[in-house]
Amino acid sequence: MKPYDEKLKNELLARGLLTEDQVLKLLNEVMKTRASFKESLIRAGTLKEEDVAFVEADVLGISYLDLGEYLIDESVVKLVPEKIARAYFLIPVFKIGKNITVATTDPLNVLAIDEVRGATGMEVETVMSTKEMIKKAIDQYYGITGDLSQVIKSLDNRPADKRTAGHKANLTAEDANKAAEEAPIIKLVNLIILQALDEKASDIHVEPEENLVRVRNRVDGVMHESTTLTKNLQLAIASRIKIMAKLDIAETRKPQDGKIRLKIQNRDLDLRVSTFPATHGENIVMRLLESSKVSLGLSDLGFNSDMLEQLNAVVHKAYGMILVTGPTGAGKTTTLYATLNTINTMDKNIITLEDPVEYQIPLIRQCQVNVKAGVTFATGLRSILRQDPDVILVGEIRDSETADIAIQAALTGHLVFSTMHTNDAPGAISRLTDMGIEPFLISSAVIAVLGQRLVRTICEHCREKYTVEAAALKEWGLDKDKAVFYRGKGCTYCKNSGYSKRVGIFELLLVDEPIKKLILAKASASEIKAEAQKHGMISMRMDGIQKAGKGITTLEEVLKVTSEGDV
Repeated sequence: MKPYDEKLKNELLARGLLTEDQVLKLLNEVMKTRASFKESLIRAGTLKEEDVAFVEADVLGISYLDLGEYLIDESVVKLVPEKIARAYFLIPVFKIGKNITVATTDPLNVLAIDEVRGATGMEVETVMSTKEMIKKAIDQYYGITGDLSQVIKSLDNRPADKRTAGHKANLTAEDANKAAEEAPIIKLVNLIILQALDEKASDIHVEPEENLVRVRNRVDGVMHESTTLTKNLQLAIASRIKIMAKLDIAETRKPQDGKIRLKIQNRDLDLRVSTFPATHGENIVMRLLESSKVSLGLSDLGFNSDMLEQLNAVVHKAYGMILVTGPTGAGKTTTLYATLNTINTMDKNIITLEDPVEYQIPLIRQCQVNVKAGVTFATGLRSILRQDPDVILVGEIRDSETADIAIQAALTGHLVFSTMHTNDAPGAISRLTDMGIEPFLISSAVIAVLGQRLVRTICEHCREKYTVEAAALKEWGLDKDKAVFYRGKGCTYCKNSGYSKRVGIFELLLVDEPIKKLILAKASASEIKAEAQKHGMISMRMDGIQKAGKGITTLEEVLKVTSEGDV
């Protein structure tokens, strides 16, 4: 037996994946057929190929890659000719600088590595995968070439059979599975996701209409059309997405939720998938969650220096409740994760209860709400308190029971973070009162409320100055003769929108003694806000106007997301 086969055999024995009897039978097979130990092992069906490949990767000290969970950029595929890929059973998966990484079944094949090095002019690194996965990837990426529009054009000529016809077709699970596993459909769905990533979209909407399927992406909070597809592709696309998300492909009458985990260019990506039965078929929304965003800190979110200093002081307190408020899509979860990153140290026990868990954070115990299993925010929070936490994050306070338990936790020595859906920071105090929480408990437990919105930032490549006259400024609540602001003209970089990315605008309500007195007196949200502004609190609108004056965003964006008179 070759030295490498001996190593593989010993490792499989050490892990308990093979017995001595099985090894003896396999060695007899090797002697008869002169095949390698690995080939004999897989051919005999003793172990699955992916199990062997995973152990083999460990033996070689390289990574194992599940190509079924990896999206490969077509520009990387083009670097290695198809004849080399098929001849040596390998496929390029990503490149970094002058290094290209290829997935292969035989990382020790020096000839194959030399061929790739010669074709690309790059240094070659290898990862392990299975023959079946690599064959499927080669057929998928080399079998069909072209961008999204070209792939759609090639698919438009397909006949509308019962697998891919309109949503009223008699779809069986077998039919849907066959349609979804066809290489052109796999390629099409991959390209839809890749295009959304390229546009830095937060959500992909696949929307069936009477005679077509529309794909729209949400970029910087604004929906725009990405592409349209013919009706005969509807079921195949829906089935492909559902297979990727491990959903029931035959169930089209009930909403379903799932998750797709992918890698692209060595980046981890999660897609939260939601299906919903609509008039013309299943509407599908995929939210793109990139794990790199979880590493953000508070200083990355756009706070001015004074507010950042105040917030840092508050989040490092030993106990109390800190609330983050704003509508859906205002970036509350990102702010909370950035806060946890700031205080996440080895000496703290941090536990979260979320709906759903969007990103995994090292050192932190994260739990997901599961109503069917009886884990609600209220019941889950009770259990968390028995886990000896220092810091608790409750995804959202939706009802009086959750509010009451969270308040009690804050009063008994825990630092509690949560979110509420209110228009501004002072509104959270009124909401807690409306939920039946006694004012003296609120004033004792809540130490700060952060209100926030997201505004689009001006494209750096086409930003220009312009002057706003007194009349317009007066309408916006600014008492000035004239002022210089900024806007984006529109260019190819920002797809003529004038905007690129988003930033937060904030207001931080610190519950100090004057505010506590107002809470105890059951003052209104407007009274609390007036008192806080008297003592230096900057409103969201004013924070936005200051950012507009610095050329970060536009006045129009700020006015769109903040309330009138909120200066």
